[in-house]
Amino acid sequence: MVSGIDAIERRVVACERCPELRAYCAQVAREKKRAHADQTYWGKPVPAFGDPRARVMLVGLAPGAHGSNRTGRMFTGDASGDFLFPALYRAGFASQPNSIDARDSLELLDCIITAAGRCAPPANKPTPQQLRNCFPYLLEEFDALPNLRVAIGLGKIGFDAILKMLRERQYRFDAKPAFGHAVEATALRDKRRIVVLGSYHPSRQNTNTGVLTAPMFDAIFSRAKALLLR
Repeated sequence: MVSGIDAIERRVVACERCPELRAYCAQVAREKKRAHADQTYWGKPVPAFGDPRARVMLVGLAPGAHGSNRTGRMFTGDASGDFLFPALYRAGFASQPNSIDARDSLELLDCIITAAGRCAPPANKPTPQQLRNCFPYLLEEFDALPNLRVAIGLGKIGFDAILKMLRERQYRFDAKPAFGHAVEATALRDKRRIVVLGSYHPSRQNTNTGVLTAPMFDAIFSRAKALLLR
């Protein structure tokens, strides 16, 4: 990545803004899950991952305790990533359909993945204060992505974080956005236009129950690609 994004992500990894989350992630990394007992957990805040020239940004919820908190890469090591990365590959935003750990050969193409929260929270539920503590990093990433044209919220918390990010940077919306799958809103500031897309989160709870299917997910990334052609 270019130096701007690199510097942000170094600060993310070193972050101590939520001592309770740092303690929880460290505990999970020590105790581990039986299936991963032989692995060394990352156990630190998880940085964004992807192309520093990206025109598409994905914003998720937060790392999973035994997923990203283990592997050190967003959406890697759990069922959500197992659903997300094949979709990105099918759409041409990823070089391969799987993400195993931060040392594999996966590259994101014209796309970057980040999250509203950077530390794995207990029960996968960050508090409002914890999200506020993380929010400045999202703003910094946005400022470091001058080519950004499409922002995709994976779940309501990710979607809301995008709206907050754009409003903080004085963007105006063409309509009042409300989260839903395939919801679309346009944000404008001067001559710059960013389209926000909503998607159900690719959690096992959604994918196993059919709330989010592969065709539904593919449609989100197909729409993102179409928007880039405008």
